[in-house]
Formats: sequence, structure tokens, C-alpha cells
Amino acid sequence: MSTRLYLYPVAIRVWHMVNALMFLLLIVTGLSLQYSSKDLEIVGFNLAITLHNIGGITLTASYLIFIIGGIVSGNMKHYKIKYKGFWNRLYKQGRFYIYGIFKHEDTPFPTSENMKFNPLQQFSYVLALFIGLPIVILTGWAYLFPEIVILKIFNLSGLLVNDLVHITIGFILSIFMFIHIYLCTIGPSVKNTFKSMITGWHE
Repeated sequence: MSTRLYLYPVAIRVWHMVNALMFLLLIVTGLSLQYSSKDLEIVGFNLAITLHNIGGITLTASYLIFIIGGIVSGNMKHYKIKYKGFWNRLYKQGRFYIYGIFKHEDTPFPTSENMKFNPLQQFSYVLALFIGLPIVILTGWAYLFPEIVILKIFNLSGLLVNDLVHITIGFILSIFMFIHIYLCTIGPSVKNTFKSMITGWHE
């Protein structure tokens, strides 16, 4: 017998959808800018710049809303890592994804109102949302205002370092997003998790 929990209010679902759309836009336009050539253009160069800037500004606004809203609503509690026994919990969840799930074992950390995320989700979300995303946003704004970038960093061009950091972290976050999408197919059915982000109900 399945248990239904209303875990995703409208505000969370809208924020999640905006983030997903902006991330896809940034990936497509970012690749277009990175590999732009006369022979192959995914999106026209000038259009890609405009759309990438719009996506970055929208993502920044969305992130600020996420932080402020999370603090006000108390949603941030789900991202607070309890360090005692954390690595053991991380191992158990990792083992479940790698082995246990294929043996139809029960998840070691069932979703509840007090624990929306399992330890591996929590760890990856903290890395992505509170380390990776701020770095991408800050380096993205440095593109818009290059005069604020330090001229030299370890005897290298500040703009070059900014470029490398932005692209590298953006690439890592892109991988995270595709892994995130794949893991969303794991559940009672392939569409179950995607459905919960539309209705707000988790089974």
C-alpha cells in the first residue's frame, strides 16, 4: 500500500520548473557559444549571447528567491546535513542505488515530511545548490561586468581563469542535472517522480 505525502507546494514546483528550463537554455546556448563556427551553429552567436544572458539573470533571481524563501518558510532544514554518522548513511544509500535497488530491496531512508531527501540527494544538492550554482552565477555576472574581474590570478589572466571556472563548474552541474533526471526515473514507475513535481504529491 503506497503512502501519499504532499511534499512539493506550488512555489517549490514553479521554482523547480523555472530552474530546469533556465538550465536547459543555458546548456544549449553555452554550447553554442563555446563551439560556435560558420559550419555549425546550434543557435546563432548573437542570439545565443542574448538568451544566455537572459537565462543567467533569470537563474540569479530564481536562486535569490530560493534562498530567501527557504529561510522564511523553513525549507532550508532539508538541506542541513547531520554530520554524525553521515558517511555511513551516504554509503548505505550509495549501495542501494548501485546494488540494492536491482534486488528490489527497500530504500534505507524512506521519504517523509521531515526528510524529503535521502543522504546522497542531500549531499549532492548541497554541493550543487550552495557551492556549484553560486560559483556559476558569480562568474557569469563577471562576464557581464568584466571590469570587476581581478586582472591577474596566479600570473594568469583573470578573465581566462573566470572563463575556465565558469565552463568547468557549468559542465559539472550539467552532468549533475542529467544524473538527477535519470534518478527521477527510479521509483514505483518511471513517471512517478515527474508526476509528483506536477501535482505536489509524492508516493
